Amino acid sequence: MATEPEPGPRPQIPAPVAELLATLWRGGQAAYVVGGCLRDALLERRPADWDLTTDAAPERVQALFPHSLYENRFGTVVVHHRGAQYEITAFRRDVSYSDFRHPDSVEFGDSIEDDLARRDFTVNAMAWGSRPGEEPTFVDPHRGRDDLARGLLRAVGDPDRRFGEDALRMVRAVRLAATLGFEVEAETLAAIGRNSGLAAHLSGERICAELLKLLAADRPSVGLRLMADSGLLAVISPDLGRQPGLGQNKIEREDLWDHTVRTVDATPAKQVVRLAALLHDIGKPDTLADGHFHGHESVGAGMARDFLAGIHAPRALQERVAHLVLHHMFMYEPNWSDAAVRRFIRKVGPGSIDDLLALRAADNEGSGQPADAGHLTELESRVRGELAANLVLGRSQLAIDGNDLIAELGLPRGRVLGRLLDDLTDRVVAEPALNDRSILLDLARQLISDRPLVENLIS
Repeated sequence: MATEPEPGPRPQIPAPVAELLATLWRGGQAAYVVGGCLRDALLERRPADWDLTTDAAPERVQALFPHSLYENRFGTVVVHHRGAQYEITAFRRDVSYSDFRHPDSVEFGDSIEDDLARRDFTVNAMAWGSRPGEEPTFVDPHRGRDDLARGLLRAVGDPDRRFGEDALRMVRAVRLAATLGFEVEAETLAAIGRNSGLAAHLSGERICAELLKLLAADRPSVGLRLMADSGLLAVISPDLGRQPGLGQNKIEREDLWDHTVRTVDATPAKQVVRLAALLHDIGKPDTLADGHFHGHESVGAGMARDFLAGIHAPRALQERVAHLVLHHMFMYEPNWSDAAVRRFIRKVGPGSIDDLLALRAADNEGSGQPADAGHLTELESRVRGELAANLVLGRSQLAIDGNDLIAELGLPRGRVLGRLLDDLTDRVVAEPALNDRSILLDLARQLISDRPLVENLIS
């Protein structure tokens, strides 16, 4: 086995993980920490989880860890230890991937080198293990630690082969470039360009997971620009893929895609706002006419919903993002009355106000303007004041309800009753002092006695 003394600082391995390794070694099995968790530990980043690999067959792992579960064909045993779950996977070797997503079969390997040779990038193809009572062993046949020090993402072996095995590796490359702040090695990047069309074989769930991780980076634009330059963007979202090269009157010599990625970078690291920033102008190419993007926010809301549905994002996330895209073009003026501010809050919804203001501030920055352009700070202050006053924003906050109108006015249930409650709500939003039971009943009597108003309610 090609190993070397452990170079540089020792990775900080949590005690429960060290205990699992020790149990495997004492049982006569080789065992290592491997993959992204080791990479992150060497970078002094906190790993999201810890993965172990071993020369033990799954049945042997289960024998060593009685409270474990093996329900897959990939050689991974889930071990419960000290209140947490850990995955221990048998060494594997390369096999064919005819669908560009999954291995046609799983073959267990004989050595850690076999296992590392099948991995995606050199910085993920390192292993660290410590036999009890001996010095730790660091296994790095592809010089991943050198690339780690240089901040470089390089495919293991032939990059065309690596991406042909699993097309998600290309998306993962641009995601890791953003989240780690790394560069993609030139030949690896060129191979992404040659193989970008294979991303069409990926499931929506896998794309969604990688996209959300990319958008959580400090500077998502790093990965987003790589997606566009490599051709991945046009495959994953043909609508977003039309933005590069489409001019608009924002920042000199920058196109619509430049504006989009600037906007994404300017948002707070909140999933719904980052997604809304990515998709807020998705409707512009379809609405361009006479140098303007007429109604792009309305068209874009539907397109954003369709894109997110296509990658199987949670339904609630689809709706929240589409809602922000629909309303992101609001225009506030300092001469708005308090009633106008309340109507704005009601239309947007109190739960979406902060996200919409954050999106608009980022949109301003993406357009080369101050974040506060359009008097956003003043609007935010006025919104805060109105919300602090516990204003009425919906039917449920009225001093009366449908049962009161049925009992006092003899109205039947149905569309007229609902429209009448909506009309009363609109009036209370405009004038909160009207939210009194007697006043609202009198106002309702006036409304139903006015034939033109009743006809309008019915229509």
